Amino acid sequence: MYESKVISIILGGGQGSRLSPLTATRSKPAVPIAGKYRLVDIPISNCINSGLRRMYVLTQFNSASLNKHIKNTYNFSFFSHAFVDILAAEQTPSNTAWYQGTADAVRQSLHHIKQHDFEYVLILSGDQLYQMDFSVMIKNHIEKGAEITIATIPVNAKDGTSFGILKADADLNITCFTEKPNAEKIIGWESEVGDEMKAAGRHYLASMGIYLFNKDILINMLEGNDRHDFGKQIIPDAVGVNKIISFQYEGYWTDIGNIDSFFEANLGLTDDIPEFNLFARDPIYSRARMLPPSKLGGTRLENVIIADGCIIHAEEIKRAVIGIRSRIGKGTKINGAYIMGCDYYQTLEEINGIATAHKPLTGIGENCVIENAIIDKNCYIGNNVVIKGGSHLPDSDAETHTVKEGIIVIKKSAYIPDGTVIGA
Repeated sequence: MYESKVISIILGGGQGSRLSPLTATRSKPAVPIAGKYRLVDIPISNCINSGLRRMYVLTQFNSASLNKHIKNTYNFSFFSHAFVDILAAEQTPSNTAWYQGTADAVRQSLHHIKQHDFEYVLILSGDQLYQMDFSVMIKNHIEKGAEITIATIPVNAKDGTSFGILKADADLNITCFTEKPNAEKIIGWESEVGDEMKAAGRHYLASMGIYLFNKDILINMLEGNDRHDFGKQIIPDAVGVNKIISFQYEGYWTDIGNIDSFFEANLGLTDDIPEFNLFARDPIYSRARMLPPSKLGGTRLENVIIADGCIIHAEEIKRAVIGIRSRIGKGTKINGAYIMGCDYYQTLEEINGIATAHKPLTGIGENCVIENAIIDKNCYIGNNVVIKGGSHLPDSDAETHTVKEGIIVIKKSAYIPDGTVIGA
């Protein structure tokens, strides 16, 4: 319905240091999630399910794997105007700088975006987990004659100190904005919310970092100035000047900003009734892989998601996400972990040669114990290895792993020899 009127821009984020070491060799939108997807698949899928099929992904750090994923995943009909294109930071005769912020990234990309015919620009984050029908937001924007719409989510006073908080009147016009107010300053910033949100004590409207602009308004705001950030500069400066409305969203939404939120978001998918529903009618799209079904032998499972192509002989797996092509040996126990899996299988010849050399195979060996951990892709974990995270562990960084907020992250392609103990 709105495909010809809207260009969607997905912001790839900065260096992603808070998600390190998962972002050491990949951009934040390319980080694997839920065993078989990438973070960027979430906003792209929301766009496709909303009938929006013209998208740019803006990135500048470690974009090779993201480029490959998008190229291999989002191929539309030759007769369609649909596209998902990467716009990496580039030097031009008029600009030699990297992206300086969210607004600056869009500003530097305008010469590409303006080549298309459109009326509205939808700006999204590449590191959030949610399911939203943007067509409802666009319809509301048009009907109310808005110049800018900001998607908002009700939060309680405690959580509100971590967000930009907006105050809306009875007609949902945004009248005030404050960035991350403290516990005292947030008092008086309550807005009208739904009954369910009121009952939960969620009286404050937090910006979700999702914006819908009229084309001319956005271009005028960005050209000829040096304001670099939407949340800190563009939006606050527009309040009271432009007609800005709130589009209130009351579903599940989380910002994947650090290792802890990333870990909890993934493990939350294993709940009996998860807040983020992978089994909804509108699917999450990703790369179509020709993988065999997963094979399990003698493993007790409790609240586990298992992706395609796995070979599992573990003794027990509880509350875990097991990614594509994972291999887990006999006697291994896993509780509270995200195993990202592998990008390839080893041949029988390679396996025999590695076994002769007494080196670990890809995946997880026999009689291991893994708790409160993230195992990045293509790791080689030997037999009798113990990896046990916990709140008692201080943050630290080593050659093969990092500890953040008690969660042990085994780095991509790390070798963990037989009998190694990490954490515990």
